[in-house]
Amino acid sequence: MPEKTIFKRIIDKEIPAKIVHEDDLCMAFHDVSPQAPVHVLVIPKKEIASTDQLTEDDAALLGHIYGVIRQLAKELGLEKGYRVVTNCGNNGGQTVYHLHFHVLGGRRMNWPPG
Repeated sequence: MPEKTIFKRIIDKEIPAKIVHEDDLCMAFHDVSPQAPVHVLVIPKKEIASTDQLTEDDAALLGHIYGVIRQLAKELGLEKGYRVVTNCGNNGGQTVYHLHFHVLGGRRMNWPPG
């Protein structure tokens, strides 16, 4: 059996996290190494390794997650704007192989991101 990712361990409440949202489909919590004044991770509870593993069956889940992101942005005071980032694969900067969305805000975001 493959080792659980850190995100699966957070979902299973084996590792504490500063959770800002949880429902049957997803969870959101503050990043332990924030890259902006507001840096929240939103993850599906369904174990999906990366964007490459998404299927058509996941469309409703993704719609739900983006609705949660929109609501969290309001709750976290990001009315001036925010960035949503999903890394995919090694060259894309993915370090945890459980699909996740970084919600970054609270400052002006630069482009290109690097």
